[in-house]
Amino acid sequence: MHAYKVLWIDVTQKTWKVKNYPIPPYLGPVDIGIRIHLEEVESFKEEVFSGTNVLFLGTGPFAGGKIFGTHRLVAVFRSPESLGLHVSEMGGVGYKFVRSGVNGFAIFGKSPEPVVIFVEGSSEGINLRFETIEKEKLEEIYDNYHGYKGTYALTKYLLDNYSEFFIKNRARAVVVGEGAFSTKFGSLVSIDINPEKKELIQGSEDFAGRAGPGSVLAQAHGVFGLVVGGEASPQVPEVFSDVKRFAKFFQEVTSRDYTSAVNSATLKYRFDPKIGAGGTFGSNYPYYKEWLPTFCFNSIYLKREFRKKLADLILSYYWKPFKELTFEQAKTWKTCGEPCPVACKKVWKGKKVDYEPFQGIGPLIGVFNLDLASKIVDLIDQKGLDAIGTGHVVMFLLEAVQKELLTCEELGISEPPCLDPFKLNPKAWEVNGKLAIEIIEGLVSKKNKILSLIAEKGLRQAINYLENLYEDRITSVGLSFRDLALYQPYGEGGYMTPNFYWTKGFLIPIFVTGKYWTDYCLAFTSPEEFAKQVYQRAIKELSLSNAAFCRFHRGWAENLIPSLYQQLGISEYEEKIKEVYRNIGIYNLKAKALPQPLESEKAIDIFCTLAEELSLSKWYTKFTKNKKRAYLEWFERFYLTYLSLVGIS
Repeated sequence: MHAYKVLWIDVTQKTWKVKNYPIPPYLGPVDIGIRIHLEEVESFKEEVFSGTNVLFLGTGPFAGGKIFGTHRLVAVFRSPESLGLHVSEMGGVGYKFVRSGVNGFAIFGKSPEPVVIFVEGSSEGINLRFETIEKEKLEEIYDNYHGYKGTYALTKYLLDNYSEFFIKNRARAVVVGEGAFSTKFGSLVSIDINPEKKELIQGSEDFAGRAGPGSVLAQAHGVFGLVVGGEASPQVPEVFSDVKRFAKFFQEVTSRDYTSAVNSATLKYRFDPKIGAGGTFGSNYPYYKEWLPTFCFNSIYLKREFRKKLADLILSYYWKPFKELTFEQAKTWKTCGEPCPVACKKVWKGKKVDYEPFQGIGPLIGVFNLDLASKIVDLIDQKGLDAIGTGHVVMFLLEAVQKELLTCEELGISEPPCLDPFKLNPKAWEVNGKLAIEIIEGLVSKKNKILSLIAEKGLRQAINYLENLYEDRITSVGLSFRDLALYQPYGEGGYMTPNFYWTKGFLIPIFVTGKYWTDYCLAFTSPEEFAKQVYQRAIKELSLSNAAFCRFHRGWAENLIPSLYQQLGISEYEEKIKEVYRNIGIYNLKAKALPQPLESEKAIDIFCTLAEELSLSKWYTKFTKNKKRAYLEWFERFYLTYLSLVGIS
């Protein structure tokens, strides 16, 4: 039996205790985080920013061993956006957190002043320090500290002022930015460091942003940082603690060579010689081309030939400069902080470049300039915001101005956007990047009524308010605010914004959306068949998250996971992991955060246009006759099948 040790940290009382969760029967951080929320604190009974909304941060049961990609830090929390249970992850952090001698951290209660928690592990036990800081001082640090801004400034401040702790304990920090204190979509940010040189290793930073875990840490608990390290020896089964022994184990289970299997499965994220690039940004643009959404997702209404012209511009102006500098010249690749042959962090002029952040404030809003996009992503990261959620907010607001539902003065931007794809002029579209910066800064500072509303209420509830406030204008324009936005509704007020792909897989009614726990292929099967595909994929992705495996390693790892758990004494793994997923559904049922039918016409149009593009005459005919009715039929058939598979009626 393996003891999964959880450090319960009471931020109100400044006390702590260690509680053991044995493996078996527990499986990992997602499983334990769900049990804490569902059974121990029953967070569904309280407000989302109550101190009972535990932010659980856990490493995987294989962390501390020699298996590539097993050192993610997994966050489990009740989301201020969806209002249900959510899981978000960041890479590499577990590599240093396991030195604390504990596997997980359950943060509850609330500090009246902003506080950072230091966790130090040794052979003698666990020691904690709570260091408070005045709000004004924290704001000064965010504004500028030795030339750094936001989350980078805060990390540098902690490194400078507590350098002995970092050096002694080989520690790493997880922090939040200003955006976590003022919005619902704040992220957790962790920047790897060189403690001896007091340097930030920029390019190795990682984020757990989806669904607002940073906002939970800041607003529910008053915590702006967690610094963890120590000298404790991580305990893992012997077969995982030695590279040669694990390679032999891998060979016996899979009949494959370990190194070859890893290199083959991670080709996209490392380097694909066929395209001369790698990483999500380097691979997605030449692969998806005209299928990637542009201009506020309105490219779904454009003919394929014209979308190909836009794709050519993206490749020429946006992708090619990245490929030339990052792969042909500098070759600046980094890991997330754990030893890994993939080195998936592809760095361009000092900035880590990934598809989702650079798509959301890039081609999605008509920005095809990589220098400009890099500045916007850097601002989002400094402010500690979820990049995908922020991209959706910017997209929605720019189009609302363009469609004359809002004015520049009401939104607080300097001029109108240019969202006309037919200009075929990347220079003319750069104004959208300038406006994105103005919107992001205004969101965090709550510059005006509209931006304050979105920051505090989130996108869906803000839209409900705008629908009432500007009812006459909606009638005059002939278009509603709701029809411009893309989100999956939960319950009466919750929502989650989808990833930036033109596929129905990110807009279907499942319990955890906004991440890859779904089937996001371009196929358009029957609702019943697709429900089976989505459920199977969700279980596979949950397995990766619960084991704290990087999903970039899924190609070789996901089928191996049951065998890994056998080494921990767990049999019938598949049934157990399905029970974990079912418990998420049970929690969301209790939290009144069940998925609802789509509310946005644009969201429903993703289904319609896909049916047309994929030449599915049956469904295309149904959508043409009555779009809303056809979608509701698809939704109901899918949802009933999905619920039956999960085991919830």
